Amino acid sequence: MSSILTNTSAMTALQTLKQVNQGLNQTQDRISTGLKIQSAKDNASYFSISQQMKGDSGMYKSINESLTMTANSVSTASLGASTVNDLAQQFVEQMSFAQGTAVDKSKIQDTLDSLVSQMKTTISQATFNGNNLVNGTSAVTVVTGISRSSGTFSTTTMSFNKVDLSAIASALGQINIATSTATSSVLAAGLATAQSQLTAAINAATTMGVAETSLSTQQDFLSNLTDKLDTGVGDMVDANMEEEAAKLQSYQVQQQLATQSLSIANQQPQNILSLFR
Repeated sequence: MSSILTNTSAMTALQTLKQVNQGLNQTQDRISTGLKIQSAKDNASYFSISQQMKGDSGMYKSINESLTMTANSVSTASLGASTVNDLAQQFVEQMSFAQGTAVDKSKIQDTLDSLVSQMKTTISQATFNGNNLVNGTSAVTVVTGISRSSGTFSTTTMSFNKVDLSAIASALGQINIATSTATSSVLAAGLATAQSQLTAAINAATTMGVAETSLSTQQDFLSNLTDKLDTGVGDMVDANMEEEAAKLQSYQVQQQLATQSLSIANQQPQNILSLFR
């Protein structure tokens, strides 16, 4: 039945054109933004997950940047501990040489004093941005990441101890073999002290070296983790440009056909007029 009041063909063609235009607009938006999910209305589940992953990625990046400051402090302290270790080794060697009878102990003492002075200079310079990790033994705790275990948010941390290089320099600075009282027993005690402080210096260098390695490993992990999170977010919300390009061409053809169909449908009322001629 034909009607001049209700043109079902035009209504169908118009609805089809509307759907095609919606798909075309959506495809154009995806191509222009590079995103297939821009808001919760596109896919509420993916949008929620991707937003949380983006937040985690941002936090990891900030934590990694913060760890860089700590890592630089530890690296500086590690260099200081390694240098003090080398100087302590030289100190032990000089004390071993001083155990002989035909040696000029006053000149050896000058060398020992010079080594202690170098230690103190090294210790005073082994700081980064005002952060001194070589003048004490207290624990240092740094945030290394976040955890969402069982739906509970928390931070992860790692700890290491400062090293007291000043105590090493102070102990070695008290050794004096240039007096008339520098008996063999005094020399032996001085060598024992030097050896024990060398052990302390080795331990200090080891402590800082382990901390430096641990921080470097954690930073590498965080860097790789943020890359994985960013990739995961991209897989969920990024548009497939090859697919969208194909859709664009398809929608453009459908738009032309739907427009033509609507034009044909709109001509039907004119055909009714021919019935009354």
